[in-house]
Amino acid sequence: MILATGGTIAGEAKNKLRTTDYKSGSLSVELLIEAIPQLQCIVNIQTKQIANIDSADMTDLIWLKLAKTINVLLKDSEIDGIVITHGTDTMEETAYFLSLVIKSDKPVVLTGAMRPATAMSADGPRNLYNAISLAGNKNAEAKGVMIVMNDRIHSAREATKMHTLNVESFQSPNGGEMGYIIDGKVFFKTINLKLHTLQTPFNIERLDSLPKVDIVYSYANDGSRVAIEAFLKAGAKGLVIAGSGAGSIHKNQKEYLIELLKENKLQVVKSSRVGCGMVLLSEEENTQGFVSANDLNPQKARILLMLSLTQTNNPRKIAEYFEKF
Repeated sequence: MILATGGTIAGEAKNKLRTTDYKSGSLSVELLIEAIPQLQCIVNIQTKQIANIDSADMTDLIWLKLAKTINVLLKDSEIDGIVITHGTDTMEETAYFLSLVIKSDKPVVLTGAMRPATAMSADGPRNLYNAISLAGNKNAEAKGVMIVMNDRIHSAREATKMHTLNVESFQSPNGGEMGYIIDGKVFFKTINLKLHTLQTPFNIERLDSLPKVDIVYSYANDGSRVAIEAFLKAGAKGLVIAGSGAGSIHKNQKEYLIELLKENKLQVVKSSRVGCGMVLLSEEENTQGFVSANDLNPQKARILLMLSLTQTNNPRKIAEYFEKF
């Protein structure tokens, strides 16, 4: 089953030379399939259009709809795996969200493109062919949600977009890629050791919304107390701090956060704007109630904090989730 959500892979530009300045989510999933006639030789395909958007416009509602649809589809014995076509801007976020809430061992694979479907150098068709090859591969079972881009297989937890335009944009800087695909043949070399899918406690079947969690960026001469106050006023239940270096928070911001933690007004997770490496807490920060994102980047830490808040408001329990998932 191919579930389409739009993105550059379904994008259309004014001429074949353009790889920028195009309209995302212009083409239907059926047109994407028609561009790869070889697929009919290897797999029986069903399709469903979930959305057709620029992934920068992704919402919690689409996430919940997508996850609930997948959980229903994967109960069908006739469906061996799911491929999701998606814009690359937020693909890593959608993939990580799904890896925490999908309740099946069957393969779920996200793919997209860095160049629109109309470009003469379009990368979408090969990425889609590879994703379908992976989703139908028996060795892909029980490995969690994966991303396939540029012949490489990435764990949803580890993958991140590292370049604005390059076709080799997706990398896994902390854990390394899981493997690669050559002419439809799948080669695994590592697995994701963090818990996922059936191993998580997160159940979204009865949810129609997610707790509000926002990201606050830390920087020199930080004046983000104003931003924190605005997020609180808007109903934020948690904040992820994109700290400098190994998660450092400017003193102007940190003093206010400590006050809020003492008053139990929200949960605070320390991450890093650097994009790679661990964030560790001091003994004092542990006592104050901060939670470490470990090696999750801010956008993925936000997702895990949102789901954690559907289960508990206890910072120690939330910290356990960040260690496990």
